[in-house]
Amino acid sequence: MDRSLNNSGRPTQISAIAPPSRPDPREGEERLAPTEDALSLPGHIASSGALDRLVETARDYARHAASENTLKAYAKDWAQFARWCRMRGADPLPPSPELIGLYIADLAAPQGRVATLSVASIERRLSGLGWAYAQRGHPLDRKDRHIASVLAGIRRKHARPPVQKEAILPEDLRDMLDTLPHDLRGLRDRAMLLIGFAGGLRRSEIVSLDHGKDDTPDGGGWAEILEGGVLLTLRGKTGWREVEIARGSSDQTCPVHALTQWLHYARIDFGPLFVAVSRNGLKATGARLSDKHVARLIKQTVEDAGLRPELSKAERLALYSGHSLRAGLASSAEVDERYVQKQLGHASAEMTRRYQRRRDRFRVNLTKAAGL
Repeated sequence: MDRSLNNSGRPTQISAIAPPSRPDPREGEERLAPTEDALSLPGHIASSGALDRLVETARDYARHAASENTLKAYAKDWAQFARWCRMRGADPLPPSPELIGLYIADLAAPQGRVATLSVASIERRLSGLGWAYAQRGHPLDRKDRHIASVLAGIRRKHARPPVQKEAILPEDLRDMLDTLPHDLRGLRDRAMLLIGFAGGLRRSEIVSLDHGKDDTPDGGGWAEILEGGVLLTLRGKTGWREVEIARGSSDQTCPVHALTQWLHYARIDFGPLFVAVSRNGLKATGARLSDKHVARLIKQTVEDAGLRPELSKAERLALYSGHSLRAGLASSAEVDERYVQKQLGHASAEMTRRYQRRRDRFRVNLTKAAGL
């Protein structure tokens, strides 16, 4: 029997019902999904065609309140929590801080062969549950002592320094570019790597680019090729921002040259900037690439270039990801930090420093400055 503490400090029963044998993981998930009436007309207002259309418009805006990847992650978090509750004969609705405290404790110290989650993953799960409860009209108070105290203990006992992905430095990027074929697919991948590096872009930002403004409804920005370089207008987490990518010192490593070559030979003048290529490699299709292609491209070219040969293949592939391009720019650009911060779209310099894998440490010697 699972027990916790109620608000008076006395034990309260969470579940006294034996869980059903081998429950269907998908059972009841539709019942727990956000309902369409989460955004609807108030009961005292009569329906009409115009108001019904406004309701649909509001629901459409609500569906775009977060990115597709974020919504998928939150939906998965809720499904996992709902299944955890059913396995213990509990109901996830309405929210119970006592129950959620037990849940995150089980994530941090699970029984059996279940993998232990990191502190960051547990906090992400909590964010997903908070969003899911909010969509159902049940705000979750994460400051409740049954949640906050357990989470504080998990942080204190299990927190570890964040595992950072390896930065792709300019010399690494040159080796990776040399592994690409000299065909249409190679032109595209070369442009993606160089634009991603020079722009300090996330992999989702790379593939969301369109050729022009408002080319597609799912575009996340567009590119404008100017005399001095490429101007990207991107829709980020906190709004729109501009990213300037200047021309390089040689055509082999110039992101602007690589992009113009790809657009010319792929005959792209409208729609998504980076699209799939036909099986024979002779024609660009209109299908936008997913951000997973960027991750696969980085890992494949890292492997083909033989970076970090002292590591095993599994260790090497785990060390690099889409963020390696952003970290590479932050670690390599010998300019004032505020310019790197602006390029990456960070709100604080501290966040930018997290991406800098190599920088001049101890440049300012406060020990000597203090007279020691």
